[in-house]
Amino acid sequence: MEEVIAAVATPPGKGGVAVVRLSGRGVLAVAEKMFVPAGRTAVAAFEPYRMYPGNINCGAFSDFGLCVYFKAPHSFTGEDVAELHCHGGTEIARAVLRQALACGARLAAAGEFTKRAFLNGKLSLSAAEGLAELINGESEAEVRAGTQLYAERLSAVVREAQAALTELLAEIDADIDFPEEDIERAELADAKGRIGALAQRLAALCGSYGTGKKIAGGVTVVLAGKPNTGKSSVLNALLGSDRAIVSARAGTTRDAVEGSIELSGVRFTLCDTAGLREGEDEIEREGVERAKRRIEGADLILFVLDGSQPADREDEEAYAALRGKNMLVVHNKLDLGGQDLCGIPADLSVSARTGENIPLLKQRMFDACMRGYNADALFVTQERHYAALSRAQALLREAEGLCGTVPPDLWGVPLREAWEALGEITGETANERIIDEIFAKFCVGK
Repeated sequence: MEEVIAAVATPPGKGGVAVVRLSGRGVLAVAEKMFVPAGRTAVAAFEPYRMYPGNINCGAFSDFGLCVYFKAPHSFTGEDVAELHCHGGTEIARAVLRQALACGARLAAAGEFTKRAFLNGKLSLSAAEGLAELINGESEAEVRAGTQLYAERLSAVVREAQAALTELLAEIDADIDFPEEDIERAELADAKGRIGALAQRLAALCGSYGTGKKIAGGVTVVLAGKPNTGKSSVLNALLGSDRAIVSARAGTTRDAVEGSIELSGVRFTLCDTAGLREGEDEIEREGVERAKRRIEGADLILFVLDGSQPADREDEEAYAALRGKNMLVVHNKLDLGGQDLCGIPADLSVSARTGENIPLLKQRMFDACMRGYNADALFVTQERHYAALSRAQALLREAEGLCGTVPPDLWGVPLREAWEALGEITGETANERIIDEIFAKFCVGK
């Protein structure tokens, strides 16, 4: 990691400021070739963490901007870092980057700045993943979850568990090395209980993944029911915009129509589907099949009925097919009255036309999918972390079962494997393939 890497750190497009970042030994030498300070301080003598104005050599032209130097190890990457702040604009930033490359830097690979930070011990692997979640978050909950990962909340819990395992393993090793001291009886007597308590803590973390997955990927809600019950109108009312075409003619919706809203910080993706019935033509039949596939992958079904009309055979068949799923039965057309006519009990009656009870429906949707959600709690949001925690928990349960029935060195084996599984989260035992895959998901400037 001796060579200097460079990339545009800000998004492409027009803006007030663009930033070109350089990292590695010799960044000031590169900056000196392309930055002329407005004051008397030479680039080589720049005081760290202070902005210096001057002219940036962009090759065919120059731009007046700023330069700042971050001295290792007190920088994001842990290396010497320099940033050139130029005027926003795609071509200006590109020109500054081209000049940096011409002056001895090389173009950074995707996520290479963050990867260097990880390799230099500035953050754990899970914190790096949290940074990606933070940047890519599309809802308040996603950003909060990314912030918690980036702040090392998960890695702190994992390292605490590893420390407990290290202590147990040290006691086992001592028992093997000094059997005459009878350490097994004195210090390992409560080992089974300690292992069980540790497994329970990991189980609680694993149990948060169901909610964490919804935080990271959003909650999928599918509106289902027979044609002409007002599903599209309910969708529009929930979104607060005319996203779906509304018509009195049945079968208007042929393909899925989507839109997103944020409820208590969590992103909900709403999907209006074709009415569930025997299709009258090939296009409608395909729409119904797509609706069924969407329903299978949904976190919540809003089964929409026309509350002003008695339920018919199509309503009854659709309702029967959806039983057992996470579902809210919604009677629409409350403004038309006669809500007792439907026959299928409602969880809530609404009027998509007037908006009556739509706010209450949003609350019911949130409660049905995020019951017990606490925005400040720690959630496992990534499948990789969940897999490692589940594997560690299973190994601890194995060790717990062996404890007291076989010599300690035998149940110490799954304990060591559990420690290694947890190390995959922090990066201590993650292999190069996993590391490369994680940082390949980052943008080039990060």
